[in-house]
Amino acid sequence: MNDSNDLDLLSDLINRARAAGADEADVILVRSTSQDATWRMGRNEGVERSEANDLGLRVLIGKRQAVVSTTDLRAGAIAEIVERALAMAKAVPEDPYCGLPDIERLAVEIPDLDLSDDSEPSSDDLLAWAEEAEDAARGTKGITNSEGAEASWSEGRVALAASNGFAGTYRGTRFGVSVSVVAGSGTGMERDYEFLSARHCSDLETPATVGGRAAERAVRRLNPRKQKSAQVPVVFDPRVSGGFLRLLAAVVSGNAITRSTSFLQEKLGEAVFAPGISIIDDPLRPRGLSSRPFDGEGVAGQRRALIDDGRLTTWLLDSRSARQLGLQTTGHAARGPSGPPAPSPSNLSMSPGSVTPEALIGEIDSGLYVTEMMGMSFQTTTGDYSRGAAGFWIENGELAYPVSELTVAGNLLNLFPRLTPADDLVFRYGMDAPTLRIDGMTMAGL
Repeated sequence: MNDSNDLDLLSDLINRARAAGADEADVILVRSTSQDATWRMGRNEGVERSEANDLGLRVLIGKRQAVVSTTDLRAGAIAEIVERALAMAKAVPEDPYCGLPDIERLAVEIPDLDLSDDSEPSSDDLLAWAEEAEDAARGTKGITNSEGAEASWSEGRVALAASNGFAGTYRGTRFGVSVSVVAGSGTGMERDYEFLSARHCSDLETPATVGGRAAERAVRRLNPRKQKSAQVPVVFDPRVSGGFLRLLAAVVSGNAITRSTSFLQEKLGEAVFAPGISIIDDPLRPRGLSSRPFDGEGVAGQRRALIDDGRLTTWLLDSRSARQLGLQTTGHAARGPSGPPAPSPSNLSMSPGSVTPEALIGEIDSGLYVTEMMGMSFQTTTGDYSRGAAGFWIENGELAYPVSELTVAGNLLNLFPRLTPADDLVFRYGMDAPTLRIDGMTMAGL
């Protein structure tokens, strides 16, 4: 079914809901197809393919709303979800802030963000990619076992329409390769991995490069040492540094602010990071992994600096949270078929600094370079933070030897201002930061 037919289907569903008594309505349809191939220890472990059509209808009667979803797009099933949605909306309590966005906030033009690659790999293609990645990893000296390699492709088509006149569609693809291998033997085994994904196949590195990098990381981790607890400078590899952006997004979300569960609740307009630090949310980045030409309510997106020269400038808002705060939506509504919209970031990135990673590390006499993190304790109301960590010990400005079984901790209100970015930002994960250094973190070890 093409995009025009999808919008016709949604328009008909909205008309049915309005005719049955809904004051307002919107409906989202997500058509998805995915295929994965797995290769382990030199053998084909299988190919899986899935296809799904998920439709979600939201109806509003006064200040009451309900959402009903279905995977059955037959005419009889469509009529039934209208009845169920209206019956549910009449039974739920009022929500004074629910409703569709104001018409003037809607996207008028749907920009082409180049999110879709027209090529679809065959199952043989995916198996060949996974085989190449694992072969490259297993062929590295020191690798003794493999958890397998996987190659994947997916396509998603989104159609959204609402009774306020919005109607839009977009399509996106994603290609991925991942490898996880083990180095060493007995009690001295160490595991590491690499994964990459991109909207276009041409933007991926070769599977052999992915596999080789995973193997190199695993071998480098052999014979880790333990360290005594101390307060030290900690440097975060770009593979893990984006985690700080994820924490920031959680506490500047409109839902966190309306519920008073954010330690940044009273910090809007104030300096939260050091001068010169910028954190950008950009839903319109071409080929971005989290790009979208409109948000989950049909609102036009735009590039925004959440942090500008160290200052917190805005919350991430959908229409509901914006109304509750007396503000305007920032175009950050995310929506799936089974629930109402809620605030969520798009492509989030920290702007690079002016020094190289080598320079950040080179100034450190003793410190920690983190390449992997696990577990987490994070209190959104206070900013208290701790995570398990592994990586390398820094001595005299060089990575000296691997370390493990550590925990790094602190309070983000104190850590954010001490954060220094390097100049090596690469857009790879959809939530990206360069190498980061934070001085004076608490490291718990022996």
